[in-house]
Amino acid sequence: MASDTLAGAPRTDAEISGLDALEIAGREKAPSRVRRVWSATWPKLAALALAIALWQAVVWSGWKDPWALPGPAPVFADLGHYALSSALWEGLATTARRAAVGFAAAVAVGLLLGLAVARVKVLRAAIGSMITALQTMPSIAWFPLAILLFQLSEQAIFFVVVLGAAPSVANGVIHGVDYVPPLLVRAGRNLGARGLNLYRFVIAPAALPAIVAGLKQGWAFAWRSLMAGELLVVIATRTSIGAQLTYARELSEATRLMAIMIVILVVGIVVDAAFGAADKAIRRRWGVLDQAGN
Repeated sequence: MASDTLAGAPRTDAEISGLDALEIAGREKAPSRVRRVWSATWPKLAALALAIALWQAVVWSGWKDPWALPGPAPVFADLGHYALSSALWEGLATTARRAAVGFAAAVAVGLLLGLAVARVKVLRAAIGSMITALQTMPSIAWFPLAILLFQLSEQAIFFVVVLGAAPSVANGVIHGVDYVPPLLVRAGRNLGARGLNLYRFVIAPAALPAIVAGLKQGWAFAWRSLMAGELLVVIATRTSIGAQLTYARELSEATRLMAIMIVILVVGIVVDAAFGAADKAIRRRWGVLDQAGN
């Protein structure tokens, strides 16, 4: 009858032990959503406050004149006016369009190239190390060639953005495929997965964490390449964030220059948060993230 008791009756605290006790204790101590949001937010707020305090301390030290290095108060005041102007949103629209098109092309090239190099030994021997070499090249080094080929045009910026981001995406795919356990691939083949289905249902899901890491790094290179391109290739008929940064420097408008730099930083933080959410969702799906979200 002991088995009936175990099967049907609730267990007492004395009977709960081992992993069951740990699991129940973890559920009971799971923080609320508000506490989780606050625990993730306050370090960022503290770091921001510290950065602003250091900035203000440098201004008070008199190291540079206020016209060259304005304090936080005038910069944030100008940022408020800038945020309400059409110049910011027109510039953001142009920059966002360039970033989206360039990064999408880089992702397509990087995924195809990485998959080909990962699975074809001849290609790995021929260009495997070249991909890493391309990744290490500074984006600014491509612009003389881009301007020579495409002049001061959208195509020059697009060319550099793709070359800056595609190698990182390709390396992410290569490393992800390399670390897929061979036993998993054999199991997929034994279950009937062949050709594209093998990549779709076995290799791609197993390599997904590394691919997402490559996409994140590729975005960082694409964003840096785009900002460098917009600083160098200023198209008079199309305003952009980079072009406005150049105009602010040429007109010695330090407050506007720093306000635009803050906008660029915020865009980077927002995109990084999106990649972070995707990474957390993948880790939760893989069971390597606590259900409480820690």
